[in-house]
Amino acid sequence: MTISIDGTSLIAYLLASVRIGGWLAFAPPFNNRGIPAMAKVVLALGLAFAVSPTLSTQKLPTTTPELLLVTGTQLLIGVALGFVTQLLFGAIEAAGALIDLFGNFQVAAAYDPLSMNMNSVFGRFHQMLAFMLLFASGGHMVIIGGLLNTFHFLPLMAAPDLSSWASCMTTAFGMFFAIAVQIALPMVAVLFIADLSLALLTKVAPALQPMQLMQPVKIGLTLLLVGLSFPVLPHAMDRLVTLINEAMSTMVGG
Repeated sequence: MTISIDGTSLIAYLLASVRIGGWLAFAPPFNNRGIPAMAKVVLALGLAFAVSPTLSTQKLPTTTPELLLVTGTQLLIGVALGFVTQLLFGAIEAAGALIDLFGNFQVAAAYDPLSMNMNSVFGRFHQMLAFMLLFASGGHMVIIGGLLNTFHFLPLMAAPDLSSWASCMTTAFGMFFAIAVQIALPMVAVLFIADLSLALLTKVAPALQPMQLMQPVKIGLTLLLVGLSFPVLPHAMDRLVTLINEAMSTMVGG
């Protein structure tokens, strides 16, 4: 039995998997060290099947230098798209880190071997909650669909417009800080008012020793406020998914 493989379709398939693999290496939650590298490779190859039939009709490299150049370009595009996805998605974790800072939970920060950095209590909690909301709402499918649509706006042989990447990254950084502050600001404001009230109580009634009550009061208040903030997170996730797709579309000229 003879098996024949179309070389054009194979090249298009492998180049598509390079861009998708670069995105999976940086985009959460697929960039987690808990996911084996082989699973990411298989996922990249599987997703490439969805776009390879249309890519095989496009212009493809015909020489070895062109093939190497296009492969590096696809890897760069995938890494850039994955980075902007990670940047915007990290806004919810940053909001949790702000809550830790003002709620005195930052002393409980611990080393996370999966992300290889120090994670705060509510920062890690908000990150896991964001992952759960992402998969429960089907947002991961929307983001993956946006990634696959980039092949329509930016073919394999086309060079990306790097001048638009700088403005897109700057906007993404601005949105990262804006979303994190918007989520955490109400709780931070209440915790600041609680600190101010306890400080004034120390001057008014020092016999009550309010400084000894500050830590348990702030812990209880932080837990209460975090519980009250849960209804806001689904709307924030929907907004983040939209922003991620818009950012990827902008970077590829969509």
